[in-house]
Amino acid sequence: MPLRLIEIVLPANLADALESWPNGDSVVDRWQDMISDDRMLVRVLVEAEHVEAMLDEISRRFSTSDHFRVLLLSVEATLPRPTRQEKEATEKSKKSLERISREELFDDISQGARISRVFIAQTVLATLVAAIGLLRNDTAIIIGAMVIAPLLGPNVSLCLATALGDINLAKVSLKTNAAGLSIALFVSLLIGSMFLIDPTIPSIAARTEVALSDIILALAAGCAGVLAFTTGAPASLIGVMVAVALLPPFAVFGLLLASGEYHAASGALLLTATNVICVNLAGVLTLAVQGLRPRNWWEAKRAKKATRIAIAMWAILLAILFGLIFVASER
Repeated sequence: MPLRLIEIVLPANLADALESWPNGDSVVDRWQDMISDDRMLVRVLVEAEHVEAMLDEISRRFSTSDHFRVLLLSVEATLPRPTRQEKEATEKSKKSLERISREELFDDISQGARISRVFIAQTVLATLVAAIGLLRNDTAIIIGAMVIAPLLGPNVSLCLATALGDINLAKVSLKTNAAGLSIALFVSLLIGSMFLIDPTIPSIAARTEVALSDIILALAAGCAGVLAFTTGAPASLIGVMVAVALLPPFAVFGLLLASGEYHAASGALLLTATNVICVNLAGVLTLAVQGLRPRNWWEAKRAKKATRIAIAMWAILLAILFGLIFVASER
């Protein structure tokens, strides 16, 4: 895991209490300096997977103190390189979260949950490119659209909102998801009304039916998207996978709906709904397995209830879709 530098500003009268804290296997190094007559600065170098526990402890001890402030900085490299003893490796395997902290996740993910001019522009461009790729049956163009599409952010933020029981973030995520899908639908309807749509084109026909492989793909995409954020991996590449599961079938739905191919369009809409459900179900389950919870116990209790409700809801919706898929296959 990468390193993080925690900078803590505290009252100077706490200097004696901090002589031996924080330390332990999770701390790579620490420094302590006076920055004024009444304030001190403590710097702690720690592995990213230990940051959340450290921040929780800092908040518990000092959040009510005067001048309290915590800054979390990413560290590109450090010399000398940190060494790991066998004891540290054992402690890590037992206790580490193997993910970045709750605070980093919230900051990173919430940024992608907002409707902005860039989000709107990327959605419009991605839908245009995807529609052209579908009409030309060109896989390379479709993949290019997935690189542009900004659909990972609002879906992962909805999973995070569920795990943390954050109603405000959930509302923003749902709003952004709805806006993105609405824009994609409008653009695909516009293109579908301008061009002659052939529903037998392989790239279009393949997205008018739901198969078990599509469900597995969407579940894997949701899990991979969350893991990309929680481990600090580049999320842009994983975002392509989520976009593959969501944007092309919805673009197909708009194209076919505009051309009057209602039966085929319903199949594309069913595939889109299945993918949305699977992505969010897998994302919530991944965060639950990683033990992501709010800091305070009363918030954690509410978040645990919200996670259970969300998992049950997504699972029920998936079961209903299974039934619809089965009925459709029998016709």
